[in-house]
Amino acid sequence: MDKKSKSFLEKYLNNASPTGFESSGQQIWLDYIKSYTDSYFTDTYGTAVGVINPDADYKVVIEAHADEISWFVNYITSEGYIYVCRNGGSDHQIAPSKRVNIHTSKGVVKGIFGWPAIHVRNRSKEEAPSLKNIFIDVGCRTRDEVLDLGVHVGSVITFEDEFMVLNKNWYTARALDNRVGGFMIAQVARRIKEKKHKLPFGLYIVNAVQEEIGLRGAQMIAHRIKPNLALITDVCHDTSSPMYDKKKSGDQKCGDGPVLTYGPAVHNNVLQMLIGVAEREKIPYQRAAVSRSTGTDTDAFAYSNEGVPAALISLPLKYMHTTVETSHQDDIENVIRLMLEFILQLKSGHDFSYLK
Repeated sequence: MDKKSKSFLEKYLNNASPTGFESSGQQIWLDYIKSYTDSYFTDTYGTAVGVINPDADYKVVIEAHADEISWFVNYITSEGYIYVCRNGGSDHQIAPSKRVNIHTSKGVVKGIFGWPAIHVRNRSKEEAPSLKNIFIDVGCRTRDEVLDLGVHVGSVITFEDEFMVLNKNWYTARALDNRVGGFMIAQVARRIKEKKHKLPFGLYIVNAVQEEIGLRGAQMIAHRIKPNLALITDVCHDTSSPMYDKKKSGDQKCGDGPVLTYGPAVHNNVLQMLIGVAEREKIPYQRAAVSRSTGTDTDAFAYSNEGVPAALISLPLKYMHTTVETSHQDDIENVIRLMLEFILQLKSGHDFSYLK
């Protein structure tokens, strides 16, 4: 990864983009990708799209989602303590002792998730962290002090943790799920531009909002673009790390390549083309299966309009929905390569229909 790419990745990951409040991160992403596309547009809720060949009839989407899990201020006690509710799938068990940023119209207010000291807890009746007992302390002694800071019910809260590198090849940050996807699709656009590849179709590089609460951004933008094909990138679990049951969660491992998913929403003809590209280009890949939905924006695109051939390329990830989400640099590179090589071999007008 060159210096420019890594600088963009770090800046993009460190920025807060909670579900429903993604605009600052979307601006960072747009500022980067504008140089590599012919045009761009955004929708009402903030999904951002860079386009190569916008006048082409045949439309191909590569997509990631831009939002991260977070919290909302839900209740402020008379003593100035803040209780929260989730914005997306935030993990209550990791909250105690974490530092947070509360985003207000007056700027960021620093806070901490407090927790009673080990000395005073009854270990025989230890109470686990839950939404009933986790709380934030912002250094105030009354509710009015909290309000004076600009914090109110509905203020959005993110963890403070930022990007770091482990042992040269591993990237750790909050919100790799799935801003690393936004990074990867941006790199595809950059390589197309810098290598001067000419595409025979329109390529829509889509960074969608509000995935974490139900694929909402993808639903909206799919109906606007009306693509002929959609390749979605998201993350999946590294089940080789401790405490996973491979019989339940499958067998995927960081460093072993992108994960290609089998499932009803995944179009088999697109999937087989992806596998063919991976094998021809000697790009390592892994397989996974889902019993119903993929739980990703793949589902939103697949079932949009009259049905859109769609497939999912997943990046193996350790510790999903924590502040230390971790992925391997090789997998990031191979997801980029797989998407790029797939696009370069695709013919305009290709019909993926099962029955003709």
